[in-house]
Amino acid sequence: MLRKIRIISASLFFLFITLLFLDFTGTIHQWLGWVAKIQLVPAILVVNTIVIVALVLLTLLFGRVYCSVICPLGIFQDAISNISGRRKGKKNRFSYSPAISWLRYSFLGLFVIGLVAGISIIVSLLDPYATYGRIAANFFAPLYRLGNNLLAFFAEKADSYAFYTTDVWIKSWITFGVAALTLVIVFILAWQNGRTYCNTICPVGTALGFLSKFSLFRIQFKVDKCTNCKACERACKASCIDTKTKHIDHSRCVTCFNCIEKCKFDGLNYSVSFHSKTKNETEQNSDNISRRNALSILGLLALGSTLKAQQLHVDGGLAAIEDKKIPNRNTPVVPQGALGTKNIKQHCTACQLCISACPNNVLRPSNKLSTLMQPEMSFERGYCRPECVECSHVCPTSAIREITTAEKSATAIGTAVWIQDNCVVNTDKIQCKKCSQACPTGAITLIENEPDSDLKIPVIDKSLCIGCGACEYLCPARPFSAIYVEGNVRHHTV
Repeated sequence: MLRKIRIISASLFFLFITLLFLDFTGTIHQWLGWVAKIQLVPAILVVNTIVIVALVLLTLLFGRVYCSVICPLGIFQDAISNISGRRKGKKNRFSYSPAISWLRYSFLGLFVIGLVAGISIIVSLLDPYATYGRIAANFFAPLYRLGNNLLAFFAEKADSYAFYTTDVWIKSWITFGVAALTLVIVFILAWQNGRTYCNTICPVGTALGFLSKFSLFRIQFKVDKCTNCKACERACKASCIDTKTKHIDHSRCVTCFNCIEKCKFDGLNYSVSFHSKTKNETEQNSDNISRRNALSILGLLALGSTLKAQQLHVDGGLAAIEDKKIPNRNTPVVPQGALGTKNIKQHCTACQLCISACPNNVLRPSNKLSTLMQPEMSFERGYCRPECVECSHVCPTSAIREITTAEKSATAIGTAVWIQDNCVVNTDKIQCKKCSQACPTGAITLIENEPDSDLKIPVIDKSLCIGCGACEYLCPARPFSAIYVEGNVRHHTV
């Protein structure tokens, strides 16, 4: 019964969080956005005390339930492992192996250093939630959207508009490559050995593993009933059960209950433990860290975080239809709600949820090393429409804080810059009013280019510009726009 409850709960959590990355309508986030916010690393980065305390108490009471029920990457590994077992005809194919403690602690230490030192790329690569997010955003979401577009095609033929098409494109080849490499690593490890990734690489698994050794409820041997048949050991995807010594490494046990279900002799149970150790258990756990050290590790994680504390298509018009090139911005443009480049760099885990949710195609992963895979804006495919605040609603770490449309329209995230050598007024001697007509704040006006000339050029009032990118997107100049947005290091109100 416990295993069935765990499987049903895990399946629902996995479905909910996957739907967050598939949804491009903005409706699912209203109901299921909380699933992303209860992930441990996002909660630490935003210093969400309620979630952190709840997850710590959950682990101290029931063990690593978080890893087997709530974490999407853990559930994803279980799915791969189960498929592997069925394909090979060996559902019970595992065996006990000692913990590789030095490797686990090294990755955890590296993660803590990344948090404290503000090295966002380390946090992004090691956070299991963000890791699964990139896999879902780069592989599952495009397939989902292609299926949606296929339905839209047939619906239109039947004079129905129940579906509408959406763009499908690779937003960053670097991020796609990182997601692909991660997927391959996770897939191989899960296919061969179940939860190896969780118990050797994942810092969340290691940190919660410290606490789970002191959990109130634990899986334990009934020595008088155990027949040494090894059914439990072969069923343990965490490879943490040693039937010879009747020892279970609770720092690696993810409380999946597979072992209890496989035991035909009632040799295991899940019950209250008073942490009494046999001689063998003491020898096996000679390198265990004390309770105080375990809590200290989580304290370091919290300290590290505290220190950081639908698209409108418009014809190009005058120029030949040609793809625009991304300008070289000295400062990246980040969404309203991010407060500035520093805040988003410190708090973002690069999970790609905001990028998946953006209906205007302006958010894409950064290719810069210091902010690798974190969201930034570019306006070749759209502009940041004043009425859209989707990214601020879905962010689980407050890297992009929730804002209203009124706050967004009054927040300057960048400033438009005019490049006269690119402007069609100068290159083709043709009057163009695209930028001034598109500007929602009236920051762009036209003045005479030369005395006694009918041609006019744009002038930008920087005190009114909010950096929405409408001028850059609608500018007909190719391959580079004659007007582009330079980001503001700190956002301010206009």
